[in-house]
Amino acid sequence: MDKHEDAFRTIGEAAVELEVPQHVLRFWETRFSQIRPMKRGGGRRYYRPVDMALLRSIRSLLYGEGYTIKGVQKLLKEQGARALIGAGAATLLEEPASAADGGAEIGFEPAAPSAATTAGLRAAVAEIDAARRILAAARL
Repeated sequence: MDKHEDAFRTIGEAAVELEVPQHVLRFWETRFSQIRPMKRGGGRRYYRPVDMALLRSIRSLLYGEGYTIKGVQKLLKEQGARALIGAGAATLLEEPASAADGGAEIGFEPAAPSAATTAGLRAAVAEIDAARRILAAARL
């Protein structure tokens, strides 16, 4: 039985879904401060949908596009995690107000994309479609 896309994932479930070992996810948490799974009793990690989206983006950049960890860190610093996930896809959680809250869950509100973002995304999709047509014609 598959979980709903909005369900939280344990580290084991996240590792299976992302096709990476659990220790890689723990390592990424040490290298990317934007990855902040909820932690419950005994230190069990629960990845929220926004965490999973960020992890998918990081995995894609590292394994699919050949970025180094430093390269992804630089992208995150310059563009922010929200840009890596996709404009309008989700608003990442803010840093916890204090360490005294023990890592309590912090809510988030999805942000609506701006008109400029929507226009930019439409232009990017049109460009990708044009590139696909060119590639398809070249294969013939």
